[in-house]
Amino acid sequence: MGIVAIWTAVIMAAVIALAALVSAKPAGGVEILDALGRATGIVGLVMLLLAAALSARVPGFDRWFGGLTRLWKTHHRLGAGSLILLLLHPVLLSLARAGSGPDAAVQLLFPPLSNWPIWAGWAGLLLMMAFLAPSFSFFGQPDYRRWKLLHRLAGPAVILALVHAWQYGRTLPGDADKWLWLVLAALSVGAVAWRFVFSRRIGRLRYRVEHVTAVANNLVELVLEPAGRRRLKYDAGQFVYMAPFDRELSAGYGEEHPYTLSSSPDEDVLRVAIKDLGDASRAIQTIRPGSRVTIEGPYGKFFPDREPQKQLWIAGGIGITPFLGRARHLLARNRSVDIRLVYCVQDEARARFLDELHAIAERIKGFEVIPHFFYRQGPLDEEFLDKRVPDLSEREAFVCGPPGLNALARRLLIGAGIGRKRIRTEEFELL
Repeated sequence: MGIVAIWTAVIMAAVIALAALVSAKPAGGVEILDALGRATGIVGLVMLLLAAALSARVPGFDRWFGGLTRLWKTHHRLGAGSLILLLLHPVLLSLARAGSGPDAAVQLLFPPLSNWPIWAGWAGLLLMMAFLAPSFSFFGQPDYRRWKLLHRLAGPAVILALVHAWQYGRTLPGDADKWLWLVLAALSVGAVAWRFVFSRRIGRLRYRVEHVTAVANNLVELVLEPAGRRRLKYDAGQFVYMAPFDRELSAGYGEEHPYTLSSSPDEDVLRVAIKDLGDASRAIQTIRPGSRVTIEGPYGKFFPDREPQKQLWIAGGIGITPFLGRARHLLARNRSVDIRLVYCVQDEARARFLDELHAIAERIKGFEVIPHFFYRQGPLDEEFLDKRVPDLSEREAFVCGPPGLNALARRLLIGAGIGRKRIRTEEFELL
């Protein structure tokens, strides 16, 4: 629902801008180029402001988008689209002015310094290029810390773009330009205020590390107990942003990262399983009991409120975490189910929590754990699923793992007759 509303707003902005420009009855290619230049500026700025509004990361709001991952994908697409349109904006306007000669085009793009609104627009565009460029796959996988720091340039970029639009917004009839930018600016400012002011005061919960369990040489499970009056309320399978405050950590002090909760909502403590996947997650393997952490969330909605009767879970690697939390929750509720869990790992040594999952399966009627080892059985395939889950097409599927496994599982499930709407996947990108 949220994704539809966002793109509807973008389309409406484009239609209104183009309608206003067409009503002026542009004559000839020069005026058409000028009209398109103005339209790309309006729609590009609308997309930029909507992307800023989506950056608030208010717990619960992401459910309107099908989870925080899908919300962030919408945010990324809006940001990429706005950059492209805002790059086209000066190009089209200068091409329109070029009909009066190249000097006129240059004068439009690079006026005297006293024409500060134009230079504000250029400054905003350059800042956009600086903080958005690392998000494009062309530049490779960005460094998480650098990516987070660069995104702080988004605030100044939005302000400069608004200053430019406020001075030159005369495309829409009457004061429509001004009202459009006021409303969208209010949403953007509200998002930034929540993100950097209110979330830090009222959105984050204080916990401390009670115990650290070394599940493997590159995986720990932290047990966290509340350090204040408030406790996190969440559903099994959701994730949080956690920031550790242990001065002895070699990296990641005070740096927030998303982690899936592996605990059951019925527990008095939180459990977070963290695998060594980078500098911060590697350092946190040695976090000391008693250390303070902050928790913000919960986010995501992997399992629906009204779960289907027959389910197939497919997990890969650390993607077992949401399923572990859900299995612990089912055990606490002592419910009979009809669930098949296919756990895909390289070998037995990497099958984290497998013994606990088998123990849970022995106590929950209808819950079966099916290990799949790559070194022995090769990639997950249709034959394996048909043999181990004969009623596969009757089930709703939940998949969480590396992107390669998610794509493979989705392809196999669709080929087995499970509709796309009956397949839920969870993945973590730069969140």
